[in-house]
Amino acid sequence: MQTESPIDFASLNLIAPIMRAVQDEGYTVPSPVQAAAIPIVLDGSDLIATAKTGTGKTAAFAIPMLQLLDESGSPGDALRGLILTPTRELALQIHENLQAYGRHLKLTHAVVVGGVSAGPQIQALRRRPDILVATPGRLLDLMGQGKVRLRDVEIAVLDEADRMLDMGFIRDVRRIVDALPRQRQTLLFSATMSKEIEKLAGEMLHKPARVEVTPPATVADNITQKVMFVDQGDKRDLLVKLLKDDDSIGCALVFTRTRHRANRVARQLSQSGISADAIHSDKSQGARQKALELFARGKVRVLVATDIVARGIDVDGITHVINFEIPNEAESYVHRIGRTARAGAAGIALSFCNAEEIAFLADIEKLTGIRLEEVDEHPFRHQGIASRRDTGGSAPPKKKARGGSGGGGNGGGGNSNGNGSRSGGNGSAQRGQRSPAAAEGTSSNRRGGPRRQPRGEGTQSRPTSQREGRGSETAAPKKPHFGRRPRTA
Repeated sequence: MQTESPIDFASLNLIAPIMRAVQDEGYTVPSPVQAAAIPIVLDGSDLIATAKTGTGKTAAFAIPMLQLLDESGSPGDALRGLILTPTRELALQIHENLQAYGRHLKLTHAVVVGGVSAGPQIQALRRRPDILVATPGRLLDLMGQGKVRLRDVEIAVLDEADRMLDMGFIRDVRRIVDALPRQRQTLLFSATMSKEIEKLAGEMLHKPARVEVTPPATVADNITQKVMFVDQGDKRDLLVKLLKDDDSIGCALVFTRTRHRANRVARQLSQSGISADAIHSDKSQGARQKALELFARGKVRVLVATDIVARGIDVDGITHVINFEIPNEAESYVHRIGRTARAGAAGIALSFCNAEEIAFLADIEKLTGIRLEEVDEHPFRHQGIASRRDTGGSAPPKKKARGGSGGGGNGGGGNSNGNGSRSGGNGSAQRGQRSPAAAEGTSSNRRGGPRRQPRGEGTQSRPTSQREGRGSETAAPKKPHFGRRPRTA
């Protein structure tokens, strides 16, 4: 289903308190995914929605969820809404959006994520929130302690479902869904739609409506995509030169494949007089939030990040996304560059391509249907690498990961590509490739990774948990439920 956006939010039959909140936020015209999804959700149907990042997906499920729960019962009676999301940052942002859209309602909300003390979260749960936003690991821990019961949930949302599969949360998600009432409304939102997502939806949703606002893996028209061919050893100097010479780069998000490389690049930029910080799953929640806040306020010009936290970064005003290392999964490229050109603004995506990344570039261009424009006027251009673009560069061989460490990250572009087979069957939806957690250099191998992550991490930094997939999934199919439970009078 693809629809044109209506004239304004008034045509969506929203209740007055939510309309006031929408106006308070300055919204006038709903985005296409909001225009298509909100009426379906208000009608009580299950929903599968595919839309690229930065299109307003959160409001597309948060606004109708608030309205339905406001109409169906008394606030504070029980936990009636659940939103599952893969990362801490995304969970916190969704919670903030619920507070904004529901500011004129009596509904209450809570958020539970790993990486921070569970004490305040348990206290919040004792206040009987109507809606809970959670990451899978921490939610399962609290369920095991008897702190959370899902028996009264009327609406369940799986946000960034494809990312949850990539990060190995499939078994966690299934366990949580098994604890939900069979009679419920389920909404699944995903930036991309794969066969694995289709299978998951078939297990968890009942006769869902479908919304596909844009074809999967498309890139916003207002993002200018360019590539620079450069030897791996010259990437750092090229990045420094760009940032020093180009005043149009006001706020830049730089992506690497490993946390070690992210730390190194941020440190080298700082040593060159460029304000920079790094954000990845090894940093504490407090450090990650502080880095994001400084970046959002313009106190830090460059934020160096890994794919693991890409979708949790929602900062207005990012002028450039720079792929210091091209991702070995083309879908990750789409998610990365979706951090710029938010809310209709224009943005630029630059990719540094070394010899071993030529094949990854080809995969990206095939997926998006766009040939990246080459920037050839820079002192570090490598003619030999550029000439391989159309003569057929090949990707590095898919090696099996060994030990507990992820994909390298040291010089020369060798192991820093972070490609390889799935380590220990982490549940990744990608064929024969490592999960983002493995690529980030964390102890994602279940076969001998020496480091054990704390339980309830709630993010991609907890792949050693035995709750996550080993090899192919063998869970018994979930019996279909029968739609949303009737509203009380």
